[in-house]
Amino acid sequence: MSTPPAAVTGTDVERIGELRTEIDACDAAIIDLVQRRLAVSQEIGALRKASGGTRLNLSREQQVLSRFREALGTDGAALGMLLLRQGRGKL
Repeated sequence: MSTPPAAVTGTDVERIGELRTEIDACDAAIIDLVQRRLAVSQEIGALRKASGGTRLNLSREQQVLSRFREALGTDGAALGMLLLRQGRGKL
């Protein structure tokens, strides 16, 4: 039979609250950056299309995915792909 986990009390509760506030601030910054990234990506796509080019640049996408994979591993590559899809829209 396993014992239940110990309750978090005292200064640990306060520290967890502080850390959660920091995570909330990080999340807000990430959301702002993603929105900015999407706007920039959409503008690039519009400029490429207006100049007669294709909306996508696969070699550029591979560079982005490689950068995310190198920095964050496999899940980072998945995150990079999500960002790419958000920016370019449905194919």
